[in-house]
Amino acid sequence: MSEDLQELLKRSRAIKMTPEQQAEQRRSFAYGNTKIENDRITREMIDDLDKKLNGGK
Repeated sequence: MSEDLQELLKRSRAIKMTPEQQAEQRRSFAYGNTKIENDRITREMIDDLDKKLNGGK
């Protein structure tokens, strides 16, 4: 592994995501993975389900 990549990995470990950033990351991951299997999935569907499952957060 190159020194540049090692440095980037080291820096990335120190980053703390906000709850909002974590929620967006979760929704993006869910959308990307479900869209592959089902073309009818929309971002709105993922957002609605995420809100329902996480108490409107």
